[in-house]
Amino acid sequence: MGETGDAIVEAARAQTVALGWDRVRMGAVAAAAGVSRQTVYNEFGTKAGLGEALARHEVDRFVGQVRSALGEHDSDVRAAAYAAIHRTLASAAENPLVRAVLTSTRGGSEELLPYLTTRSELVLAEAAAALLDWTGDRLPDADPAALAFAADSVVRLVVSHIVLPGGPVDETADRLADLAVRLFLMAATAR
Repeated sequence: MGETGDAIVEAARAQTVALGWDRVRMGAVAAAAGVSRQTVYNEFGTKAGLGEALARHEVDRFVGQVRSALGEHDSDVRAAAYAAIHRTLASAAENPLVRAVLTSTRGGSEELLPYLTTRSELVLAEAAAALLDWTGDRLPDADPAALAFAADSVVRLVVSHIVLPGGPVDETADRLADLAVRLFLMAATAR
């Protein structure tokens, strides 16, 4: 996506935060981005296409944060898991777009939530790949299938706690990090 696409996505993000996804209009997004309505349609095709691009933008940002948190811990799997999970949960709780998306599910006619939760290519696969890359380098003798399952499971649990928080971020991250370590150790001994 080029500068124009980025500007359109940022305008759509701002409007989603302010109004909710169901009230976002392509013409208003175009005006806010300083482009024509036709340009928005040329870039994204439909509102659904714009919704996917908006979700992709947020997912890329979150995956970048996960990779950064993991990278801050060389070989301490527990510390890395905690840092990545905590940063993800805290960022999601503070993210105005995530709040707008979750709030829109309680009354909006069109929902953005499915772009962030049910499209595995957007969330699950990319976040799991980031975790799998990091753990694969630290646990080279682990069973690849078991390690992939562990990474996918951890990501799915984190996403579920974003959508339906179960407690304070610190406590949730601590418990999920413990579980992540167990899953990764099981993968390391599965051969």
